[in-house]
Amino acid sequence: MSRRTLAFVAGAALAAPLALAGTAQAGTAASSEYTVTPLKFTVAAGGRSCTVDADLYRPAGADAQHPVPAVLATNGFGGSKSDGSTDGIGKAFASRGYAGLVYSGLGFGKSGCLITLDDPKTDGRAAAALVDFLGGTRAADDGTRAEFVTQDAPGDPTVGMIGGSYGGAIQMATAAVDPRVDALVPLITWNDLGYALAPNNTGAATGVSSGTAGVFKWQWTNAFYLMGEGQTILSPSLDPSRVNSLDCLHFAAQACDTIRFLNSGRYPADRAAAMLDYARSVSPVSYLNRVKAPTLLIQGQADTLFNLNEATATYRTLKAQGTTAKMIWQAWGHSGGQVDGELDLAQGNLESSYVGGRILAWFDHYLRHEPAADTGPEFAYYRDWRSGYGTADAVPGLTRSMYLSGDGKLVDNRAEVARGSRQYTNWLLPTSHSESSLAGLIGLPDPKPYDTKGTYLGWTSAPLASAVDVVGAPEATIEVVSPKTERVQNSGDASDKLVLFAKVYDVAPDGAKTLVNRLVSPVRVPDVTRPFTVRLPGIVHRYEAGHRLEFVIAGSDGAYFGNRGIKPVTVVSAPGNTGVLELPVVGDTGR
Repeated sequence: MSRRTLAFVAGAALAAPLALAGTAQAGTAASSEYTVTPLKFTVAAGGRSCTVDADLYRPAGADAQHPVPAVLATNGFGGSKSDGSTDGIGKAFASRGYAGLVYSGLGFGKSGCLITLDDPKTDGRAAAALVDFLGGTRAADDGTRAEFVTQDAPGDPTVGMIGGSYGGAIQMATAAVDPRVDALVPLITWNDLGYALAPNNTGAATGVSSGTAGVFKWQWTNAFYLMGEGQTILSPSLDPSRVNSLDCLHFAAQACDTIRFLNSGRYPADRAAAMLDYARSVSPVSYLNRVKAPTLLIQGQADTLFNLNEATATYRTLKAQGTTAKMIWQAWGHSGGQVDGELDLAQGNLESSYVGGRILAWFDHYLRHEPAADTGPEFAYYRDWRSGYGTADAVPGLTRSMYLSGDGKLVDNRAEVARGSRQYTNWLLPTSHSESSLAGLIGLPDPKPYDTKGTYLGWTSAPLASAVDVVGAPEATIEVVSPKTERVQNSGDASDKLVLFAKVYDVAPDGAKTLVNRLVSPVRVPDVTRPFTVRLPGIVHRYEAGHRLEFVIAGSDGAYFGNRGIKPVTVVSAPGNTGVLELPVVGDTGR
């Protein structure tokens, strides 16, 4: 079975986490707290005219004399306005006195137009047309007007946006083209699709982006692609505006071209640059300078699709340019991780969850302008080793260094490094497994992370004398020797460069290993003749006393394309020339 076929099999299972789905809404609804009215909007998007399918949630008592602020939301990739979480947003905020406008994103549900990956020029402009409706300057296709929405100025509604994944990036795309949006709450979304779908964790230039083409994340990427192209099957009455061509059914042509290029496994320099340019052009990394709305970023710790580094890059960019921003790292993301008491948008447990309370306060402060609404600390993170969240004034920096010794030890003092060299050799098939496989995504048994002897190198610390709490993204600076790579790495094809995968295990006293949230750091080494620094995915984890840390570099991983050809790697260590692993260790203040 081909990789694409496997990915398509996983598509139905992926739709739920990508859309943050729960139970579906059925038709027009009414309660003592709000009414729901289905609406259609004809919009111009990407050179096409198409219909956006939406539901308007009107709180009881809201009218022109008693206006209320609005919340705008859309679905995750592959979902629709009727997903449990998307529908749940409308219900949750309408029952708390906000008007809600919830719609199916372009190309999904019963909305028309092509899938353009939350491009501001297309998806953002379409969302801005819905802001026009909330601002009273346009009506829905049936003539309905939102005369009960608070206005900051004529035609300028008081409106915030919330949603997850695909419904998270659309918020920044909309705010970039429409300054009328007053507050954003993006959950588990991306900073750069070039990084998310073909990550390279060395040589970061902007945000999480690297100047060297990344390592193709084939499982997730093809699942997205085939889910989008499968809209012909998933949508019973397909709108003609959603059809591109026989060669690229439902995506914008550049999106199809990018996926096919990644699947080719060959990356000539000019094509690789064009691929990265396109992926970034539709990503927040390219337009965050135009986002001025106060933004509460919420990212999931259990997320092999959009890891914590993505939100961190967005947060730092917003802060640096003076945009109000705060950040929360919750437990759950695209890879699971839901725990009791955490936010569940389908259930609308806003007051009873930490993250939900923060979201309510954010909107109460920036939409209702309630001075008593406390938007909370600058940074918060879920801790599974004690109840509740830890907080900090900033994302922790690197505070502890450990050194890669020639005898395979990870030592605390550079002077303890032993001279030595060790080697691994990759195979032409994957010999390491980290991220959840397609089997796990569709509910079948998924093997635990493993590395095959001879295809990786590991450095292990002594048992820890006391617990070590890591909050943030570790970094490793290493130097490798790979003569075969050195001979071909400047061929003009990035696929000739060395690919490796870095990760840190927690090793228990009985030898059992845990790869925190199954996160791995893919690297396409820019130049094997120079040291390079790898930024690992952010984690929040306590390494208990008596446990050991193991830093690993491996030659492959089953979720990614690997090396083209056999490329043996040697690592040489000496006291004056050694690799280093740096950890963002925090003190447990109990806050």
